[in-house]
Amino acid sequence: MSVQHPQEVGQGHVVVRYVAGEQRYLELLGGSFLHLGEEARAAFVDSLQADSLQASDQEIRALLGYEWRARLTAAWLVGVARRVEWRERIGRLLLASELTYAGQGYCFALARFGSQDDAEILASYLDRYLPQLECRYDQGPALGALIRLDSQLGTSHAERFVSPDGLWERWVDALPHTRGTATAWADSSREAIDAWCGPWDA
Repeated sequence: MSVQHPQEVGQGHVVVRYVAGEQRYLELLGGSFLHLGEEARAAFVDSLQADSLQASDQEIRALLGYEWRARLTAAWLVGVARRVEWRERIGRLLLASELTYAGQGYCFALARFGSQDDAEILASYLDRYLPQLECRYDQGPALGALIRLDSQLGTSHAERFVSPDGLWERWVDALPHTRGTATAWADSSREAIDAWCGPWDA
């Protein structure tokens, strides 16, 4: 895994500017900003929207090359603005699954990009990581994003994962405390992705 501090590429300001200010990354983690009061949530959404358009390619690149907080935030920035030129990089980072939590942002970005290419990236991720029953990474957000894209695109990529005794059910049932919750978990994963995307769907 290659992690490079933004200072090394002349972008030392980006963590304070986009990630740590008002602890933005914590509000993005798990879509926590959705639980803010109405006024605070609107301000958060507006600020993220503005930064998603303002952040330069060099700043985004520096964030995606750093640790999980920076990568999570960068993925949300490119997702909000649908900066699809970052699709390949986001896809590579998701498939590599190097850092905890960052994958949530990658799944959000791919859901926002909204194309067949994004669905195929998510399906590739699930093909790789659902059979690894001990790996509890970003399978939930990935499946939720894929189900959302299927609904939008009129495709059925997720069907083979969620079929009875399919990869999703086996992955969910691998832990005693989640056994028997495959359908409910798939539904809640889709609902979470929809909620994350909601402020920018209009």
